[in-house]
Amino acid sequence: MLWVIGITVLATGLTLLLLQNFKAPEKVLERKLEHRYVVSEPQFRREMSVLLGPTIMRGSKVTALQNGKAIFPAMLQAIRSAQTSITFETFIYWSGHTGETFTQALCERARAGVAVRVIIDWVGSNKMEPSLLNSLQAAGVQLHQYRPLQWYSLQRMNNRTHRKLLVIDGRIGFTGGVGIADQWAGDGGDPEHWRDTHFRIDGPVVQQLQAAFNDNWIKITGQVLNGPNFFPDLQEEGEMESHVFVASPSGGSESMHLMYLLAIAAADATIDLAASYFVPDRLLIEALIAARRRDVRVRILLPGPYIDSLTVKVASKANWGALLHAGVEIHVYQPTMLHTKLLVIDTEFVSVGSTNFDIRSIRLNDEASLNVYSNNFATQMTAVFENDLRQAEPYSYARWKNRGLREKFSEKVLYPIRSQL
Repeated sequence: MLWVIGITVLATGLTLLLLQNFKAPEKVLERKLEHRYVVSEPQFRREMSVLLGPTIMRGSKVTALQNGKAIFPAMLQAIRSAQTSITFETFIYWSGHTGETFTQALCERARAGVAVRVIIDWVGSNKMEPSLLNSLQAAGVQLHQYRPLQWYSLQRMNNRTHRKLLVIDGRIGFTGGVGIADQWAGDGGDPEHWRDTHFRIDGPVVQQLQAAFNDNWIKITGQVLNGPNFFPDLQEEGEMESHVFVASPSGGSESMHLMYLLAIAAADATIDLAASYFVPDRLLIEALIAARRRDVRVRILLPGPYIDSLTVKVASKANWGALLHAGVEIHVYQPTMLHTKLLVIDTEFVSVGSTNFDIRSIRLNDEASLNVYSNNFATQMTAVFENDLRQAEPYSYARWKNRGLREKFSEKVLYPIRSQL
């Protein structure tokens, strides 16, 4: 009988550890924020700066890169130009032509004496051949896989790094939505190649991007990256005001949630949101509906027939009814998988980065976002959004209401686990 008791105790302990992965942060926001000011007012920037952590910095330039055809060459050129340091963190890193090309570029710089440090999520790199990992390490790249499965960390196996950060010599930064895989190659014009946007950053705010990488590097290694190779003196490269901030269940988990709520509450005229995975919580839904009641035009662009997660697609649609009934426009992208993460408000404010508009990104993943406070940049990104909108179909409330019983049943089944999708 002792062996039965032992197995029971072990199974109970394992179950309790696994259930920790479904636990939300201790403190979460419970009430929607009121509309007290608009994004063009100084009060908005003041509160975004102090409530999210890093201060808004002036003097950077952000360049939008569309699809892998433009994104990958820009990233690879920057990597190959590195003289002192490369810090690179990503969720997806798979084998294939793209993965091999990035591996070769990183290895060449490491062999040339550049300090190359790479963080790859353990789950996100499940399609990466061991030969690529071995090549990176053999070349001298300091490589770590984030949270590999270990018996002593089962309670945190659901916490992944979803950040996309690349910093060259502490001077050039990249962030956005792309992973290192062939799905992102090309121009996003067919189902085999995804639609996405990534951003090159020059100027002082690159230091905050470097600090975001440092956040997880310290967690993994206990080492701090500092000194001029990582944080050189940076001159102004433009006139944009911007900041980079991070979110993680181990600290600041509600910062991303708060950012979305503050921005939506400050909208006065327009909200344009492109989201590859759209599973918002009650507060975000209420915030979008409240914006519509203020006569704010709300347009949401979502994946259509092509999406890499059917469960997310089903769970997402359960939320559409209340939004559509309130007058929110929902459009579904037709050509391929839409992987863009973009929020533009009142052609004054833009938020981009790795963060999806879902509960997983807000509460479970390690994420990083770049906020830009610039009318010129917001106007540019609105044009990008509207170009994608022209390749999408509007989704009506009547169509949502008449969806099949099978679809409605699936939504109810997935509802309790929507935060894990």
